[in-house]
Order: sequence, then structure tokens, then C-alpha cells
Amino acid sequence: MTTDEVLVKLCCQGDKEAFATLVERYQDKIYNLTYRLVSNPEDAADLTQEVFYRAFLRIKGFRGDASFATWLYRIATNVCYDQLRIRKNRQVVSLDNTSPDDPPRDLPDQAAGPAELCMKRIVFQRLQEAIATLPVEQRTAMVLRDIQGLSYEEMAQVLQCPLGTVKSRLSRARRALKDKLMSERELFFSENVYNG
Repeated sequence: MTTDEVLVKLCCQGDKEAFATLVERYQDKIYNLTYRLVSNPEDAADLTQEVFYRAFLRIKGFRGDASFATWLYRIATNVCYDQLRIRKNRQVVSLDNTSPDDPPRDLPDQAAGPAELCMKRIVFQRLQEAIATLPVEQRTAMVLRDIQGLSYEEMAQVLQCPLGTVKSRLSRARRALKDKLMSERELFFSENVYNG
């Protein structure tokens, strides 16, 4: 397998196939990052394209101070932050927001029964909703570490902040997420005890 460094050099020489290889290698990770930050699949797909477009335009300026992946994650977080700033200034109603009563759009896993599928979907939805309520800096730290698997050093490069700040944001994010999920759990059980 050709390394990222070799592919970047080929890209700088005008090799479009090399860039296509980089896109193929990172598109799922970048989509996953953008989706976790903006919580909308269509926006995440558009932003993923924007990330690779910007990377293509700026590839000749890549100095190699950090890994290509770190550089690409930095572009992705900047693109998402721009989108979130725009969203803050306008109200958007998504037709993709689903309620627990809506039928699933995905084909069910044949190995799992309906109750298990329903529970998995509810848990995933609650988790995604809880992550989406975190401040954007904490959410980004959590996604980069716990979902994308970046090291603390790579996160510091992507977020352009000291290592201590990265660890602090991640710690706060995990604590806030735990508190939110625990309070929802307590509310759920208290409602069911009194109603059941």
C-alpha cells in the first residue's frame, strides 16, 4: 500500500489518481467526523465533499509538519465549525429528524429481533442527541478521540491547542455526556415506576 506521504508528493506533481486514492482512503472517516459534528447526514455528505475540495486546492501547500490525516481532520473541523456558525444565525428545520414512532429507513438486521432493533435504535438516537448537545469544542474532542481514534497529540494538532486543553475538553465532554445520560435514565425509570 502506498503511503500518504508518497501520494501527497504525487498529488503535488499533478497526479489526480493519487488524490483519488487519498479520498477513497479517508472519505468514510471524514464523513463520520462531519456527521458527528453537524448531526445531519445530507449536510455531512456536502461538508465531506467540501473538505476534499479544499484539500485538493491546498495540497501543494501541505508542509508535512503533521501527518496528512491530521491536516485533513483540521480542514474538516474548520469546515464544520463554519457550518455550525452559519446554522447558529439561521433556523433550519430538517425533514430527516425522526421520532421514535417513525418506521426505520434501514433494512433490519435479520439476526436481531424487532425488540432488539428498536432498543438499539433508541439507544443510538439518544446517544447521538446527547452528543449533539455538547458544546462544539467538547463534541469535537470526543468525536476525534472516541470515534475517530486519534491520539492526544494528533488531536492537539487538529484542534490547534495545547495537550492539556485537549485532555480537559475531552474530560468535560465525557463527564457531561455521562451526566446527561444518567439523568435521562433516572427520568425514564421514575416515569415508568409511577406509570407502570
